[in-house]
Amino acid sequence: MSHNELHVRPISSTEHSSFLATAQDVSFLQRPEWARVKGGWRGESLGWFDNDSLVGTALVLHRSAPVIKKTLAYVPDGPVIDFEAYGADAVLKPLAAYLKNRGSFQLKMGPGRAVRTWGAAAVRKNLGKEGFAQLSDLDVQSQSDSALALNDALGALGFTKEDVGLDFAAGQPEYVARVALQDAEGNQLDTEKVMASYSSTTRNETRKALKSTLQVEVGECKDMARFHALYNHTADRQDFTGRPLSYFEKMHTVLNEAVPGSCTLYIASNEGVDLAASIMIRSSNLAWYLYGASSSEQRKLFAPKAIMHHMISDSIEAGCRYLDQGGVSATLDKDHHLSGLTKFKTNTGCDIVQTNGEWDLALNKPLAWAFEKYMNWRKK
Repeated sequence: MSHNELHVRPISSTEHSSFLATAQDVSFLQRPEWARVKGGWRGESLGWFDNDSLVGTALVLHRSAPVIKKTLAYVPDGPVIDFEAYGADAVLKPLAAYLKNRGSFQLKMGPGRAVRTWGAAAVRKNLGKEGFAQLSDLDVQSQSDSALALNDALGALGFTKEDVGLDFAAGQPEYVARVALQDAEGNQLDTEKVMASYSSTTRNETRKALKSTLQVEVGECKDMARFHALYNHTADRQDFTGRPLSYFEKMHTVLNEAVPGSCTLYIASNEGVDLAASIMIRSSNLAWYLYGASSSEQRKLFAPKAIMHHMISDSIEAGCRYLDQGGVSATLDKDHHLSGLTKFKTNTGCDIVQTNGEWDLALNKPLAWAFEKYMNWRKK
């Protein structure tokens, strides 16, 4: 398949959104409106052109480094382009040249393709078992040659892969938990088939929740305060620092203005008492369970399970391939502090997917080196 040389130039957010409207497998992190939600970064929409045809896009987030006024350029979960059709060289060389010419000292990128997948049941069964220290000790359910080839191409182009070890790094996680909503042929599953991938306990708890007096509603932006009250309660219980209410209100408003129905707030209540709330984001044919919160009251009603069921049902109806439930560790050691997360997520039917991970390319080697030293110093 021969192509002209691709060139990269800025595009308007309208052009960007129009291109994404017809694309598949688009992460919400690659939508131009995400830059307005994400504080502390400046967004730039870039397009790849084959002659005059727009064939790919990237949302590049820029963060100014201290003192030097040059930027770290970050492409999270992207770009949106067919690497197989054009080749990594043809895609990434003009991007790197464009960013370097405009004062970026480093390009950080996480292509977000699925490299390997391990089935929920197999991970559940072998978690904590002798001889299984991490996911790589398990047989894979599927592997993508094109995603592996992209990793090889990134290395050949001078990108270095971030080694995150068994904990999470600052960017997007390399290992994620996803409930499959389609079979291998791309046919949509029904909720019963999805529930078949749950652990028996989770399946029973979900059925109890659905038969109970719980009510699950889709909230509006004004209801985000109800979510936030539960979220603060969860943050206190689990000892993490939460985001302010304004962040969630902005997210809901900005995303739904751009693509109506793309950010959904679910609230589960019983007799007027809010027990759980969650935020789901949908983009093209993909869905993410982004935030969840729950009360310590009436735990036997399993309110979060009722919400999960609604999310899955709505995502199936929208034709989504999967519902992503966020990052996990590659560990299978039950004594590791993140193993509980893997257990919980595989109990709810999540397969574990290894993505490409995040890669860095120094565009200005001395500055990139100095920035890395500065960041390492900050972590101490």
